[in-house]
Amino acid sequence: MTIGLNQYLIVAAVVFAIGFVGVLIRKNTLVIYMCLELMLVASTIALVAFSRFNGTMDGNVFVFFILTVAAAEVAVGLAIIVALFRRRQTVQVEQLNALKN
Repeated sequence: MTIGLNQYLIVAAVVFAIGFVGVLIRKNTLVIYMCLELMLVASTIALVAFSRFNGTMDGNVFVFFILTVAAAEVAVGLAIIVALFRRRQTVQVEQLNALKN
């Protein structure tokens, strides 16, 4: 039994959908952040699948860029979340409304 491109893309779409729903539904900034990372991983899965089935290295190169951007995103994003928590003592999106008025 071989796994085709469609199965990889279905997995990537499901992972992306789970991340997208998580971003829309969840109220905790840390969980929203993890859901964004899930969406990034889904795009990585799709790129690797396309790269494998096309026989090129283009997708793999994009994955290296995505991993680099993800590492920078983690550093900056977690620093922002920690700074928000220190200042407001919460990570709930509903209570972080300083720019609302």
